[in-house]
Amino acid sequence: MAIYLIRHGTDEEGFRGGWSQRGLVVEGYRQSEKLGAYLKENQSGFPIHRIVSSDLQRALDTANEIAGFLKLPVESSGHWREMNNGVIAGMPNEIVNERFPGLYFSSLRMDERYPGGESPLEFYSRIQETLKRLSEEQISKNHLENVMIVTHGGVINIVYHLLKGLEWTNKNKAFPASNTGMHKVEYANGQWELTLENGLAHL
Repeated sequence: MAIYLIRHGTDEEGFRGGWSQRGLVVEGYRQSEKLGAYLKENQSGFPIHRIVSSDLQRALDTANEIAGFLKLPVESSGHWREMNNGVIAGMPNEIVNERFPGLYFSSLRMDERYPGGESPLEFYSRIQETLKRLSEEQISKNHLENVMIVTHGGVINIVYHLLKGLEWTNKNKAFPASNTGMHKVEYANGQWELTLENGLAHL
C-alpha cells in the first residue's frame, strides 16, 4: 500500500504561486507526458489505482496528462492546495514588490496571515490533517490500493517533515521537490515511510 506524491509540472515564472490559477507552460506539459508514459510502461513497479489532485490549475493540468496514460479518473480536492497567499495569488512579482514590499512566505510570522490568505501555521495544520485523513482512509480499506496525489512543493515539504518527525517552520530549508518529481510513501510495520524521494527517472 503506497501513496505517491507528485509535484505539478513547470508553470509560468514571474508570478506569485500559492493559490494562483495559472496553468502549465509547454515544458510542464512535456514533463507530465513523460511521467505518464513512464508510469504506463512501468505499471508493475508503480501500480496506481487512484489519482487525487489539488484543484489548482497547474496541478490539474499535470494530473490530467498522467491520467490519460493510466486511464484513470482525476478526483480534485482543495485540501491538497499550496499555501493560500491571498490577494497576491497569481499576481506579477513586480506588482507584488511594489504593493507589498518584503512580503514573502519566509517573512511571515508563523501566526501571521497573507493579506486575505493563510498563516504558515494554518497551512501546516491543513496539510497535517489532510495527510492524517488520507493515511487513515488507506489503512481502514485494508487492501493494496495505491493512490497518487498531484500537489505542490510546499505541501510535499510539510509531508516530509511530518514523516521524518522534524519540526516545520516557514523558514526551514525545503526538501527537494522538482517539477513532476515522484515521492513514494509506503505503509510497513505499522508506519508510513518514504521509500522514494524526488524520483526523476522519467526525465
